Amino acid sequence: MALFMKVQASSLIAGLRRGRPVSGRRALVTMGKVELKAPPYPLDALEPHMSKRTLELHWGKHHRAHVDNLNKQIEGTPLAGKSLEEIFLNIYRGGAYRNNIPVFHNAAQAWNHTFFWESMKPNGGGAPTGMLAEAIARDFRGFDNFKAYFRHAGMNQFGSGWAWLNTNESGKLMIFNTPDAMNPLVETKLRPILTVDVWEHAYYIDFQNRREDYLNTFIEKLIDWDVVAKRYAAAQQ
Repeated sequence: MALFMKVQASSLIAGLRRGRPVSGRRALVTMGKVELKAPPYPLDALEPHMSKRTLELHWGKHHRAHVDNLNKQIEGTPLAGKSLEEIFLNIYRGGAYRNNIPVFHNAAQAWNHTFFWESMKPNGGGAPTGMLAEAIARDFRGFDNFKAYFRHAGMNQFGSGWAWLNTNESGKLMIFNTPDAMNPLVETKLRPILTVDVWEHAYYIDFQNRREDYLNTFIEKLIDWDVVAKRYAAAQQ
């Protein structure tokens, strides 16, 4: 199911200049000027399931453009020096979404991409173990059902977006998709633990218009379940 967000219309930057405090969890980037974080493996390490050429364009061009554009947009503003999460959460929760859509999109997309790269590994796939496996069995009635639901979320995102596996504070798992750059963190009680990018540039070189084949390959051959399990455990603390 799609995640629909409530949008407000006041100005975040004006509020910050009046001394309104900045909140938000720490992002997966260094503080100061936003930096482009590389995937945790060489660009050819996911072959033959995801090609080096895809990583060169997807990470080296698309992800880099979000970071470069964001740095230009926030230079000289109160958002400069904030983490990616602080930037997009303050814009959304501070009621400034309508006035700062390009900044929100670039910050959220930069975060989403890093999270996506870190959700994969060479020789990935297989099945989770431990607490996460138990939660999947409980909430989806088995790993095969999880795979079907996750694939369905990716297939049913119309146009560009993301499919996510999330947990809430009680450890319950849920799957949904989001359009464009939208991120589950805008919902305060949710923590994403896995995502797959379903923008066409994520898979078109390797799979052309066969999104389902791309999603099956991601699930069966690329997911780093060790990382996902660590995210799940951390979200319960």
